[in-house]
Amino acid sequence: MTSRIEILNAGGYRSDGRRQFELRTIEIDFSPHGSNSDGSATISHGLTQVSVSVFGPREAKMRSQTFHDRANINIELNIAPFSAGERRKRGRGDKRVLELVQTLKSTFEPVIQMSLYPRSQIDIYVQVLQQDGGLLQACINATTLALANAGIPLFDLVCAVTGGVHSTSPLLDLTQLEENDLPNVTIAVMPRSGKMALVSMETRLHVDRFEEIFRLAGEASTVIHGEIKRAVKETTANLVDAMQPGKSSAGTNAENEY
Repeated sequence: MTSRIEILNAGGYRSDGRRQFELRTIEIDFSPHGSNSDGSATISHGLTQVSVSVFGPREAKMRSQTFHDRANINIELNIAPFSAGERRKRGRGDKRVLELVQTLKSTFEPVIQMSLYPRSQIDIYVQVLQQDGGLLQACINATTLALANAGIPLFDLVCAVTGGVHSTSPLLDLTQLEENDLPNVTIAVMPRSGKMALVSMETRLHVDRFEEIFRLAGEASTVIHGEIKRAVKETTANLVDAMQPGKSSAGTNAENEY
């Protein structure tokens, strides 16, 4: 099957000027967007942008959502109609939205130390502001940042990246055009423990190529982990400085927590 677009040109560059293994520019913002959340974060992978707000732990609103030995995680996801070129409004019952919510829930339930908060609820609200490929990876990375910003204890950070294959050439951090044209997989890693939190593949990928993509995506996740960790450390240091004017924040525990 012939590609509809030029994924890689003769010089080895992609349509947006990146090399095969180059990641898009990552931008992280912890500023709240008009909410009184306990933690929030917005992340951009290139033109893909996702904002997440976290509330809790707090008392569960419904008895059916209460567990005596652990917290319950409630995730709601909204995709803005203007986030993609198709201008399609997706409600909570939309199949794609439900799939993303379930994937996020299964990814973060083993990571959050839920036993510390019995009979409580942690609400995570995910807002997709702009889409240009790598939506799941952006949702996972933004959720990790928002949970850390809210002070929710985690066993590890979760860092995700998407990989694909063009002919025999592996690519990382795909744009929408590349995702539409190539077999791809999203991998989420817990860098400190080295464990995989998620492997999500919605297209067919030849087994001979999967191992290489799996390895490269794992290596790329450590780069994203570095960006996330740096952002968390800087924010924590700024908070400590604000609370203790004139004192150095060099002794904070934020550097070693994750």
